[in-house]
Amino acid sequence: MDDLDALFALYHSPEVRKYYSEGIPTYEETRQELEWIINECYVKYGFGMWATIHKETGKFIGRCGLCPMDIEGHEEIEVAYMLAREYWGQRLATEAAQAILQYGFEQAGLARLICVINPENQASSKVAEKIGMTLEIDGDVNGEPTLLYSINKI
Repeated sequence: MDDLDALFALYHSPEVRKYYSEGIPTYEETRQELEWIINECYVKYGFGMWATIHKETGKFIGRCGLCPMDIEGHEEIEVAYMLAREYWGQRLATEAAQAILQYGFEQAGLARLICVINPENQASSKVAEKIGMTLEIDGDVNGEPTLLYSINKI
């Protein structure tokens, strides 16, 4: 919960939240999400989202991790990544996503991982492709235009 203010600041950026259909959450909604991650994801799955800290500065720059998602009534686990605007274009999202993918397969014992991306978010699609995911769905998922990338453990 110590990261709540930093997470809210990240979520409060219109550029960072541009491709999220739910828009910019309130402080209370951000708090509820963080509590859900801590109290439900970690309890049920043993994983969730992590604060992403810049190695050189120790500064909170985003949140990345494994997140359960309901995809058309079927549970999937997403490799999720979100960084502050000033850290885009530095390959940090790809570095984080690759580490999360490896953790999901090697530590969490998952057999399949996905990325759910807004079709207009080309940068996130490139990250998914760089970590070896392939486009599985280009269409509506849960009633929204979506690109769903996936990868299975080899």
